[in-house]
Amino acid sequence: MLQLPIKGKSGEEKKTLLQYRSKAEFYICACLNMNNSTNVKRTPAGLLYTRRWNNMQYVSNGLLLLTAYSEHLHSTNQTLNCHASSVGSHEILSFVKSQADYILGANPMGVSYLVGVEPSYPKRVHHRGASTVSYRDSKVFVGCMQGYHSWLGRQAPNPNVLVGALVGGPDLNDEFRDRRTNFAQTEACTYNTASLVGVFAKLNALHEAGKK
Repeated sequence: MLQLPIKGKSGEEKKTLLQYRSKAEFYICACLNMNNSTNVKRTPAGLLYTRRWNNMQYVSNGLLLLTAYSEHLHSTNQTLNCHASSVGSHEILSFVKSQADYILGANPMGVSYLVGVEPSYPKRVHHRGASTVSYRDSKVFVGCMQGYHSWLGRQAPNPNVLVGALVGGPDLNDEFRDRRTNFAQTEACTYNTASLVGVFAKLNALHEAGKK
């Protein structure tokens, strides 16, 4: 939306497109804590925080927006003018990296919220396929209610590792309880992980470029 062409558009169309851009830039400044009053909350350790239930969906989607906008600023040799100050592509990407580091384990809990990455990650993801033993191994049929009664409340780690899943993440105080029944924090969603693909692709490209 930040790069939508306005050339050749009518006055009303230009006005609408510029409103989209203004709102997106306001949100970006809010993530960077650079608005005059309204900014996105952060945990004490600095993670963007929107709500208790599956907060990581807002983090990962916000990071994708910041990453794309940073690329736009770099390619057009521009800066973003927030209320506090102007910021460039490098500053935005530095913030993106700090959030990615938090997700991958640089946080007070020492937990990677991306399952299967780093030694410590959520072992009791709220996910039926991950928390139920396979029929191939057990030869026991597991229906809907059996899944609840036999597997949901178990204290043991999941029998299957849901590699690459981004769980809901910590609460407002950077605290995380790895329990299957704590679905506000341990549920994994595709729209959590999907946005991180673009973010990690950009960070990896920068890393590879730095090695040359």
